[in-house]
Amino acid sequence: MTTTTSAGRTAVAPAAPSPGAAVALRPVPLGAARIAGGFWAERQEANRRQAIRTGYEKLETAGNLQNFRIAAGTATGEPRGPIFMDSDVYKWLEAAAWEYAREPDEEVLGWIRAVTEVVAAAQADDGYLDSVQQVRGQGARYTDLPWSHEHYCAGHLFQAAVATSRGTGDTGLLDVAVKLADHLVATFGEGRTVDVDGHPVVEMGLVELYRETGTQAYLDLARWFVDARGHGIVEGHGKAPTYFSDRVPVREQTTVEGHSVRAVYLTAGAADVAAETGDAELLAALTTQWEGMLATKTYVTGGIGARWDMEQFGDHHELGPDRAYAETCAAIGSVQWTWRMLLATGEARYADLVERTLYNAFLPGVSLAGAEYFYVNALQLRHGAHPDEERSVANGRRPWFDCACCPPNIMRTLASLDAYLATSSGAGVQLHQFATGTVRADVAGGVGFDVTTDYPWDGTVRLEVTAPGTQEWELAVRVPAWAEGATATVAGSPVPVSAGEYLRVARRWAAGDVLELVLPMPVRVVEADPRVDAVRGAVVVERGPLVYCVEQPDLPADLPADDVRVRVAELRTAAAEHRPDLLGGVTVLRLPVRRAAGAATGPLYRPAGDEPPVASTGAAEPVDAVPYYAWANRELGAMRVWLPRA
Repeated sequence: MTTTTSAGRTAVAPAAPSPGAAVALRPVPLGAARIAGGFWAERQEANRRQAIRTGYEKLETAGNLQNFRIAAGTATGEPRGPIFMDSDVYKWLEAAAWEYAREPDEEVLGWIRAVTEVVAAAQADDGYLDSVQQVRGQGARYTDLPWSHEHYCAGHLFQAAVATSRGTGDTGLLDVAVKLADHLVATFGEGRTVDVDGHPVVEMGLVELYRETGTQAYLDLARWFVDARGHGIVEGHGKAPTYFSDRVPVREQTTVEGHSVRAVYLTAGAADVAAETGDAELLAALTTQWEGMLATKTYVTGGIGARWDMEQFGDHHELGPDRAYAETCAAIGSVQWTWRMLLATGEARYADLVERTLYNAFLPGVSLAGAEYFYVNALQLRHGAHPDEERSVANGRRPWFDCACCPPNIMRTLASLDAYLATSSGAGVQLHQFATGTVRADVAGGVGFDVTTDYPWDGTVRLEVTAPGTQEWELAVRVPAWAEGATATVAGSPVPVSAGEYLRVARRWAAGDVLELVLPMPVRVVEADPRVDAVRGAVVVERGPLVYCVEQPDLPADLPADDVRVRVAELRTAAAEHRPDLLGGVTVLRLPVRRAAGAATGPLYRPAGDEPPVASTGAAEPVDAVPYYAWANRELGAMRVWLPRA
């Protein structure tokens, strides 16, 4: 195994379009965009200090690594866990590699090398690698691709291999990945085996491996896998095609459907293919699907996937809060797809959804301590609820799962989060997400700026130019769509700002020049389209990028969260107070709430009156609402995001 490293080099981002790709924006390399303090730095530190280390231990105790040893013949026994156990190892390797790129650590590098050796030892001579199938299948391969996840595991291996190569300089895992990719190229495609995996991700993995190695065959196979779907392959195995994203060809789909993680991993891979091949038709189809998802199948948090039944999207406007599935992995897949759409188009709406999803659909999946997880992210937990299975939020966050896809997925996302901050183009540099840190880019002779902000608690974002370049360049800063009334100054002079667009300032910058953006953060009250039947007559409170919830620990003992009622006009006057002593430091909203009239004793169904559908009694009383991402970090109790009107 090659173990040369270059710890001091600038690491390339996780999704790095090739020089010839048809994209509007290019990621600033991971080492050139740096989160240095504040909100997200605290989450990254918890991920580094707790999650990645405990994750390494879990891979051993849960049997993931032992499965490889059994497949290699260095251990005996039966494989443990689901058929896709290998993928957890690969996602952890990717997380560790990006974390090493952020902060070189010899212990972490040692773990990466040790795990790589275990993986490499299990690989067959012809490149095939899937430890569980190698042992359970007794030599049989690809006999049930809808369920076997053989390509799915390969895709995550490819992503991990690229990460270790870019993040550490080691190429041992890349050698394994290339050998497996060559095997897939020789096995699948036109004139060879015509089949697709039931769980997409190999498409993303193959494209990134093409970007790393330049091997055209990997991109060609990724394109073939994308175009092969929707032509009856899965149905030919006797399986229902909708669940497997195989009912309609990708180019003909108008919305997302089926298993939520499968669907968005496929669209993310298709977006990569569209970028690398300049396929405008494919990109247009993906735009339609993304718009359909956002319009009818996305929770107010940015979460996706309404059904526990087979982890699926559900129908249009099927977005009930208490049985919301909103899997953490689905939120991550949504971010990956949406980020690729942002790179392709440069449109601010994609960065807006990345922000909403990161704060409100991804982040609830991990505890403030960093090593306990939600698989499912319901928007309501009823009073007296009890857990019915390990994924239920009534269990609270858990340190691991039998199906442990979410924990290492969270780890790799946090470790590579710096890469989602900024991009560059021929015009200049674009800042998409707000965090205290630094951004550098190789445009206009080399430019850079420092970012200072207390976001998401405060809406002031200050950019100070530290490297002005040698010529004029454009600094573009996203103004979120929710930030009506935002203002900005450059070198003390006001400049026009429009919410939902980029503030663009092109000039010959000087060191010390300051662009200051001020985003107003009043309390916002939103309601859903009436076709979302489950929340009709209820509202959500937001402030800045955050969705808030009412949690039982903040309510009077005699007021169950189920019985909270609100009035919109009163909510708009709610005061915000930063509480550094609460939940790691959060801004709470002091909401005036009322009590349901007779809710505890009235009949389940009652005569309808002429007044609004949910009545209340008594005067308003103030209670604290906390950011939804931070719920369930104290004692577990009832919670609700959607608040019924009084």
